[in-house]
Order: sequence, then structure tokens, then C-alpha cells
Amino acid sequence: MENAILIFDGVCNFCNGFINGIIDRDPKGKIKFAALQSEAGKKILKKYKISNTKVKDSLIFIEGERYNTRSTAFLNIMKYLKFPYFLLYGFIIIPRCIRDSIYEFISKNRYKWFGKRATCRMPTKELKDRFLY
Repeated sequence: MENAILIFDGVCNFCNGFINGIIDRDPKGKIKFAALQSEAGKKILKKYKISNTKVKDSLIFIEGERYNTRSTAFLNIMKYLKFPYFLLYGFIIIPRCIRDSIYEFISKNRYKWFGKRATCRMPTKELKDRFLY
């Protein structure tokens, strides 16, 4: 698999926790990260012509020249992680409308449940090469 880019909501505590989980479970460092609010995130969205409506309340996962959003993005991320997490990709067989309903429920409540930060996350020196600015 080629390197991939995950665009995430940099002020969302839940999203930042998810990023930490990916970092811990992606030992080869194949996934790079860009906060939606960062210059790199904005440039990537523009490059792929991803509209603001697709961005709202969604992860955006880019592999090569294609991208996915919502539950499909989440499941494609799982392919990159070590055992047993990559097994979650098997849920791709569930129809997207069902998967996205669950994803949207969590997404719409994430600030209420987990809160949000005043600013985007800044990576540590050890993780700096995994983040795009």
C-alpha cells in the first residue's frame, strides 16, 4: 500500500484521540495526517476538489489519487493498522447507508461527548514527519 493521508478535524478531542490510536497501531508510519484547518489540509482539499459539504463532520482519507469520506474512510484506514484492527475492514460489506448512519450519529455528537480544543493539535518532535502543515 502506498502512503496515505488522513485529513481530520484538528480541534476535535475525539478526532485527536483517534489519531493517537492510529499512530500507536500504524508501526510502519504509512498514514500521514493533516488537520482540516491547516494550510496543508486546505491545499489537499483544493487539489482533490473536495467540497466543504463533504468535509463537514467527516474524515477524509486519501490513497493515491482517490479519496473516501465517512465510514468508508474509517474502514480504509483500518487496512493499514496492525492485527487485530485491520480485521475491521471486513465491515465494508455492510451497506454504506447503514455504516454512514452510525458514523454520522457519532460525528454529530463528538463535540458534546468529548469536547473540542481552542487550537489544532501540534505534533511532538518524534511525530513531526507524520504531520503535514
